[in-house]
Amino acid sequence: MDTVKKKRNPIAIVFLAILGIFGGLQLFSTPLEGKPVTGKIEAPREVISILENSCFSCHSNKQNLNWYDKIAPVSWAVNKDIKRAREVLNFSEWEKYSPAEHQGKMYAILNMMQSGKMPLHEYTLLHPSAKITTQDIEVIRKYTLSLSSVSPSAQNKMEPHSSSTTPATTPAKFPVSPNGVQYTPDFKNWKVISMSTLFDNSIRVIYGNDIAVKAVETENFHPWPDGSIVVKSVWKQQKLPDGEIRPGKFVNAQFMVKDAQHYKDTEGWGFAKFSGDELHPTGKTASFAKESCIACHRQLAEKTGYLFDVPMKVNTQRLIQNLQKK
Repeated sequence: MDTVKKKRNPIAIVFLAILGIFGGLQLFSTPLEGKPVTGKIEAPREVISILENSCFSCHSNKQNLNWYDKIAPVSWAVNKDIKRAREVLNFSEWEKYSPAEHQGKMYAILNMMQSGKMPLHEYTLLHPSAKITTQDIEVIRKYTLSLSSVSPSAQNKMEPHSSSTTPATTPAKFPVSPNGVQYTPDFKNWKVISMSTLFDNSIRVIYGNDIAVKAVETENFHPWPDGSIVVKSVWKQQKLPDGEIRPGKFVNAQFMVKDAQHYKDTEGWGFAKFSGDELHPTGKTASFAKESCIACHRQLAEKTGYLFDVPMKVNTQRLIQNLQKK
């Protein structure tokens, strides 16, 4: 008699193959490195609650991960995101930040929340309870503004200041940021390429050197050419009795210097911030921008070459050519 061979079920074979591959992937899944909590953020209970619910799973050493977050290949992406998030901001190591950095971190958090960039969309798809509400944003906004040394109401009562693009007393020797970017007062002679205000009642004027101005005029900022320098000079708003708003107390000057080779870790930009009349540079090490500045610029300004407040199309030559064709 002929033996009748049973046909193998192709669906079962595919299922077993997938199961085998899936099981094999788990051999390459290493758990996230555990780190201790060395310092906690001190803030009102409602602020802590929002941060714990929407931020701590990535931006702290206390991960509250679901079972599927720990299974490869999902775990690979989760671990990578957490490691990167800890480098930018770690609520479990809050004691490492200075008071100025505390305030800067909260402003960055607020900007990310208001723009809808944080928490990450792909994270909230799997963790819907982490979504931010408009009420949450308002709580964070009020707390962030409370960290300012001068409240808006008190600021309006201040004596008039003479506005200038540099602080009242410029140091004899210009300071240098830890990453090598040096302050220069020359920017006050550059062209203004944009202006902006912010919820912290500040006035911000953005200057560009000749290379940056040409890049804006020709829309050549993908990427920005090396040698471009952009400076954002920031003042507190001052409201006069007649209702006029003008620059008041100098806050800081924020520099961005384009050098693609020297600043590879921060998309080719060297960041620096010089605060107060003493022009105190931000950061303790050369990597400070990698751990703070570039995170916001990557999320919010990639389309304009990682630079905020770039004017809309201002290519006057192209505009004239188009008008002449009509």
